[in-house]
Amino acid sequence: MKVAPAMVGVAFLLALLTWLLLNGLNLNSDRYDRQTQALSDFTRFERAVNREVLTSRAGLSKNYDALVAMVDAYDAALVRLREAADPDKEQIAAIDVLAARAARQEELIEQFKSKNALLRNSFTYFSLFSSRLSSSNDRPLVADVSALSAAMLQLTLDTSDATAGELQSRLDNLERLQITSEDNELLHAAVAHGQLLHDLLPDVDAILKALVAETNNREQDAVHALIVKRQLAARVAARKNRLLQYLTSLLLLGALVYFGLLLRARAKALRRRAAFEHVIANISMRFIESHGDGLRSHVESALEELAGFIGADRAYFAWSAAGADNVYRWVREGVRLDATWPNRARDLAQRYDDREDAIIYIPRVRPSYRDDLANLLDEAGIRGWLCIKTASGHGHAAILGFDAIEAAALSQWAEFALFRTAFDAIRNAVGRVVLEQEKERLQASLQQARRMETIGTFASGIAHNFNNIVGAILGYVEIAEAGIKLGTRSATNLAEIRRAGERASELVGQILTFGRRSQGRQERICMSTLVAETQALLAASLPAHVKVVVSQRAEGIIVSGEPAQLQQVILNLCNNAAQAMEQPGTIDLQITEREVMHSLSIGRTELLRGRFAVISVSDPGLGMDEATLEQAFEPFFTTRSEGNGLGLATVREIVEQHGGAVAVRSTLGAGTRFDVWLPCGSLEEPISVQHAPSLALRGNGETVLVFEADRKRLLRYEEILAALGYEPVGFSVLAEAEAACRAAGTRFDAALVCHVPGGSSLDLAYLLHDVAPHLPIILASPSMHHFAAPLLATAGVSELVHHPLMSAELAAVLSRCLAASASKRMKRIATAG
Repeated sequence: MKVAPAMVGVAFLLALLTWLLLNGLNLNSDRYDRQTQALSDFTRFERAVNREVLTSRAGLSKNYDALVAMVDAYDAALVRLREAADPDKEQIAAIDVLAARAARQEELIEQFKSKNALLRNSFTYFSLFSSRLSSSNDRPLVADVSALSAAMLQLTLDTSDATAGELQSRLDNLERLQITSEDNELLHAAVAHGQLLHDLLPDVDAILKALVAETNNREQDAVHALIVKRQLAARVAARKNRLLQYLTSLLLLGALVYFGLLLRARAKALRRRAAFEHVIANISMRFIESHGDGLRSHVESALEELAGFIGADRAYFAWSAAGADNVYRWVREGVRLDATWPNRARDLAQRYDDREDAIIYIPRVRPSYRDDLANLLDEAGIRGWLCIKTASGHGHAAILGFDAIEAAALSQWAEFALFRTAFDAIRNAVGRVVLEQEKERLQASLQQARRMETIGTFASGIAHNFNNIVGAILGYVEIAEAGIKLGTRSATNLAEIRRAGERASELVGQILTFGRRSQGRQERICMSTLVAETQALLAASLPAHVKVVVSQRAEGIIVSGEPAQLQQVILNLCNNAAQAMEQPGTIDLQITEREVMHSLSIGRTELLRGRFAVISVSDPGLGMDEATLEQAFEPFFTTRSEGNGLGLATVREIVEQHGGAVAVRSTLGAGTRFDVWLPCGSLEEPISVQHAPSLALRGNGETVLVFEADRKRLLRYEEILAALGYEPVGFSVLAEAEAACRAAGTRFDAALVCHVPGGSSLDLAYLLHDVAPHLPIILASPSMHHFAAPLLATAGVSELVHHPLMSAELAAVLSRCLAASASKRMKRIATAG
């Protein structure tokens, strides 16, 4: 409702300022300048017209072009003067007088032009005839003509009546002369033109006198006086308006200062509130991130920050029982706080206000009578008091108090209700201490669930392709091993390749189980042997400009864990180190043993007393800044476009599952060092050794139908079956496999149907089972969880194997299927007999 009057006031103020501005600028000054200039041009062109008239009268001008141009300019100056004039009657009347005079002058000029042209013509003829008569032989005639010419010259100089009479007398004498017929016509022509000149010269001079008489400055002076008068009046008005502008500006300035002070006060209040809310938010965030050990320092820091806002000298928080563990204090330097006061203050707050939730604010403690409760505050030396109290669910009171001891009183501030938020934050943080262990358990479960969610999505996308690659490697290795003599260098290399492939296959399972708290297969591992084996793998996989050197190796260090997982830890750390090295360099690998006498915090893990193996991986690479270090172990966080962000997350997950911890130190531009702490095992227990499964079961030339849609993979599987002692017959087209089985159903001893996306492999199993019901069918699939047992039994599937194929698994499955098929065949023969 207050907006409309404000807008009206602003509009009126803008209109007033605009009017003052326009009047204060004296915009008419330009018009007065144009009037003055037009009047000056009028006077100048008037004089120029008179000059041109005199020039024409003297015969110095051949034509009237210049005179006409001056008359036009004269008229134009008058028009400009009239256009620039003020719209008042006085000035218009003065200009009209000036215009009337100009009209009379122009009329005289027109008369002058006509008579002066006739005059100049007559002068020409008179001079011609006089010249001819002067050459006559009649002496008296020549004398009279000479006297006439002299009188004519005198008349051009003096047009008085006496001179005109003298000329008329001469003309009369010549007209009476009787001369010969030859000069008679010349004489009469000369006398006629002389008579015309006698009449015109006085008239022309009279016109010139009239022009000169008309030429005066009275009218111009009158118009100029009016212009100056109007100009001076406009200047006076402009000065007055400028004074009004100045006064209005002062008023506006005062209003702006007033409103500015109001806005400043409001802004200060808003900033103070925002700063206080920011402090509360920071306090709440610290409490959210704090644990039981750091909670006390956080609460004391919060009390200090809150006390600073209202000028308190001491602050305290007490809750539940009166024990020291439930009281938090902050005291300004030089101020003392009685250990019993917080609990006494809680009781006093209850006496002041017996409601469950209340805010008590006493800016100045001034007891007014003997039983006033303020006496208790005064006796305690308190000059100002603010406390927020509430009752918990168990009936125990909690209080947040602020005391002013040295200051006269607490600062006046209207936002004490915000302290309720701070009080709730502190109370919730303190009450959360008793639930810390439960919180950690829930956080661990939540983190595990998140890991399983992200890793499940990630692993499902890579497991199939990765298994295909590893299966191909192991398949070709086994084919190659079949044709190489044991003990040779090639056999050793193939064994290393097979071992690396098996480790890679295990890695798929490790990725799939990342974040799953399963102990897996625990073995006692010699760290020196594990590092040596890992170093050999790294030598073949790292870039050429990166070398791995074991600079310190403590022999006899034994840990308990899964060899593949611990080897993956070292591989991941070394690969990360190599990717951080843009220049040639060396990765330093160290194995040391440390004895922890007291609990030690490493990263986010608390290590208990005991012996630990420490694997350190250092590189001279790019290093990491603080922000990167904080996120280095988060799943899927990476600083490389080609990275997946799972390496270090997997390292920490594996190490923590083994009861260890990971620490990292890094300097930007100077390299990084990772320390992996693993608990050591007992030296007396034997170290288990994992051997690769032997390929003992071989076929005896049995014929196996193989269906694989990929032609290259089909050839590889045929080679694996041939190496196992079977006769493979491969098909990559579904119809061809069905036709071959129909044509000779008893030709095949078993059928191997490999996985085809879209479910056609199971369809083929159905077809083959219809054609040859007694033919054992083996179905190869990347996952065993997609098929229900009744569905497989209906399709005649006897066994399932992993796809891509592993020769050891395939050999065992074929052996079982053929043995079971032979047993069924013997039973059928016995039954038939």
